[in-house]
Amino acid sequence: MTLERLVEEIRARAESEIAAVQKAAEAEAQAIEAERARRLDALRRELRQATDQEIARERTQRISAARLEARQRLDAAREARLERGIAETRRLLAEFTASPRYAATLARMVEEARRVLGPEFKVEGRREDASLLREAAGAAFDPTPRPILGGLIARTVDGRRELNLSLDELLRLREDRVRARLA
Repeated sequence: MTLERLVEEIRARAESEIAAVQKAAEAEAQAIEAERARRLDALRRELRQATDQEIARERTQRISAARLEARQRLDAAREARLERGIAETRRLLAEFTASPRYAATLARMVEEARRVLGPEFKVEGRREDASLLREAAGAAFDPTPRPILGGLIARTVDGRRELNLSLDELLRLREDRVRARLA
């Protein structure tokens, strides 16, 4: 073999090996590119799914918060209306204490105190009701004024038992019923 031929053969082998390496490198580059594209698609799907879940969670939280706020506002408005109703009831009771029927009501309250507490009791009430209470209770009337809306407070002479028939207390005891009617 001649030197030229040997060089030519080495060159041909080298070129075929280079071509085979290039072909393998191109195939590997294509495989790497395909794997990269597959991973990118998988990551995009995962991110889209995570984003959709986060959006849904955020939407649910905002809707829940809005519903809660609406309920709170409704409850606050309802409570304000009830408070106005209770205030109006207090005003009507205050007007009642100026009516002619109030004296008869105080007399019935004194009789109820006598029935519940027995014959020996003391009656206290508002300064404005002193003459009416003195007339209805007689000697049982205690002139010490009480800061009440109207009505009376009766207690046994020894102070062990008390019957609160003040309009404030009667309203307080029936406030739930008043609220139910106003609701």
